Amino acid sequence: MQIRPAEKERSAHLDRSRVNREREVHVPSGWLILPVTLALLLVGAILLFSAAHQSARYGSSAGPLIVAGLALLILGVLSLFGFFTLQPNEARVLILFGAYCGTVRTSGFHWGNPFYSNGPRSVEVAGTGKGFLRGTSRQKISLRARNLNGDRLKVNDKRGNPIEIAAVVVWRVQDTAQATFDVDDYEAYVRIQSESAVRHLASAYAYDHGEEDEITLRSNVEEVSQALRRELQERLVKAGVFVEEARLTHLAYAPEIASAMLRRQQAEAVIAARQKIVAGAVSMVDMALRQLAERHLLELEAAQKAAMVSNLMVVLCGEAEVHPIINAGTGNT
Repeated sequence: MQIRPAEKERSAHLDRSRVNREREVHVPSGWLILPVTLALLLVGAILLFSAAHQSARYGSSAGPLIVAGLALLILGVLSLFGFFTLQPNEARVLILFGAYCGTVRTSGFHWGNPFYSNGPRSVEVAGTGKGFLRGTSRQKISLRARNLNGDRLKVNDKRGNPIEIAAVVVWRVQDTAQATFDVDDYEAYVRIQSESAVRHLASAYAYDHGEEDEITLRSNVEEVSQALRRELQERLVKAGVFVEEARLTHLAYAPEIASAMLRRQQAEAVIAARQKIVAGAVSMVDMALRQLAERHLLELEAAQKAAMVSNLMVVLCGEAEVHPIINAGTGNT
């Protein structure tokens, strides 16, 4: 079944409309409402006491006083549930009967509608991967930077070699409305998406020994870290999360191929060292022959030059200790 362009645009518009944006609001200071609340409780108690005293002393009905006293006491008690405090880098999302009313980011002692709530929050059950709703609560959202130290993952790199990789992610909540309404549990979302991003990163790059100018996991740490951060930011932006830093903390071959890869690395190191030794020996031999010719110290024929080059290359490239033999000439016996 083919989807028409109009239906595509309509579905894209619906997806965009589901994205919630944070709207910062300011609520009254709790220090201003606290005296009013205490006055309501005090006046309500006085009215009830007066009604009881009037009924006991005069025997008359004090219904209006009782109603007024109870009303003031109820208002005072309800007002007590409207007080809340915020520390620096904390926020509270205000929800009134399911409607988003804004986010308070200012630290201090505040008062809001007693019926404000943060709404239900999904909590993951350990070891099951499933979540449940923990009911309406007044939990606050921390805006502080957090560390996610990922587990070691066993994945295949770009060339199919099994490797172990782990990363640490520094993140914080940037948009409280998206973190609350666009995902079930933003902390679990960050954890799962971070693992997925690390797996994808490992499969996109080779562990090491890439082609010319190829970025590898082992040799290009900064480039790989930036790529991981960009991918994480793209994945977590819908949860209102900002990724401050992402870096690899563990990178190694899997145990089943670690010994073979170690031998390969050792062999490549030996080959690289031999190449430098041979290049240096050739330069030294060329310099020796050229200086002998320029200073006219010794005239050598082609066969003698070949023998000297062979001897010098053996001396310079050999691993065993050289024992020179001095030719003192021959005499008659």
